[in-house]
Amino acid sequence: MLAYYLHTLSPFIVEFRNGIGLRWYGLAYVLAFLLGYQLYLWLARRRYTDLQPEKVADFITWAAIFGVMLGGRLGYILFYDLKGMIEQPSQMLRVWEGGMSSHGGILGLVLFTFYWSRRHRVSWTSLGDCLVVVAPIGLCLVRLANFINGELYGRVASVAWAVQFPTELLDRPALAEQAGARDFRTSQEIFTQVRADPAFAARLREILPARHPSQIYEALLEGVVLFAVLWWMRTRLRLPRGVLTGAFFILYALLRIVGEFFREPDPAWSVGLFSAGQFLSLFMVLIGAGFIAWGLRTQQYERKFAG
Repeated sequence: MLAYYLHTLSPFIVEFRNGIGLRWYGLAYVLAFLLGYQLYLWLARRRYTDLQPEKVADFITWAAIFGVMLGGRLGYILFYDLKGMIEQPSQMLRVWEGGMSSHGGILGLVLFTFYWSRRHRVSWTSLGDCLVVVAPIGLCLVRLANFINGELYGRVASVAWAVQFPTELLDRPALAEQAGARDFRTSQEIFTQVRADPAFAARLREILPARHPSQIYEALLEGVVLFAVLWWMRTRLRLPRGVLTGAFFILYALLRIVGEFFREPDPAWSVGLFSAGQFLSLFMVLIGAGFIAWGLRTQQYERKFAG
C-alpha cells in the first residue's frame, strides 16, 4: 500500500498569535502584482500596448485593488457563498482567509480596464491584450497558495503522488468525529495538532482518503501553460487588438474545465454534469469568441506592428 503524503504545511509564513500573522495566500497576491507590473512594464517599453510605461504602475495598482481583489471577492460571494455572507456580513472583509473567485477576478479586470480605457483615452483591448498575458502568473501563485492552505483539494485518487488533506476534517464532520477531532475550527489548529501528536497523524493516515493535488494541476494548467502560450502569441505573432484577450478567455476556460475534472466539486451548486467552475467557464468561451470576432473585424494593431 502506498504511503501517501500527509499535508502538514502551515498557511502562515510567520504566525504571531491566535491566527494573526503573515500568510502564504497574501504573499501570493503581492508577488503576483509585483511580477505582473514588471512584465507589463517590459511589454509597454517595447510598444506592445498603448499604455505609456510611466502609467503602468498606476494601472496595475488600481487593477489589483478594484479588478482582482474587489471583483474576486464579489464573485466568490455571488457564485459560491451568498447565503453565508448574508448571515455573517463581516466575513466579506476577511480576504486573508481565502474566499476569492478567479472568475470574479477576471470579470472584475474586464470591467476595470473598460473604465480605465475610457477615463484615460486608451484602447480597451490594447490594455487587455497585455494584461491577460501577465494574469496567469497570479493564477499560478494563488493556486500554489491554495495547496499550501490545503483548500480546494482534488477528488479521491490512487496515483503515487496523491495527498491526504487534514483540512478535510473541517468539511466532513463525520470524518472529524472518527478522528476524534470535533473541536477544530481552523486548518491551522489541525496542522498544529498533526505536527505535535504523532498518534493523531497516524490516525489521519488511516482514515483520510488520498486525493489528487488538483491545486498543483491547476497551477500548471492555468498558470504555466497558459502564460507560455499567451507570451508566445504576444511576442511572436502579429495579432489584431482583442484577439489575445479572446484567446485568454477561451484557453483559460478550457484549461479550467480540464482541471475541474480532478478537483472535488464545490458543494455550493452544480449544473448537470458540470461543476460550478466548469459551468461558469462555458460563458468565458462565448466572451472570448466575441473578443476575437471584434478584433478580426476591426483590424487594429499595436504601435509595434503598425505598418
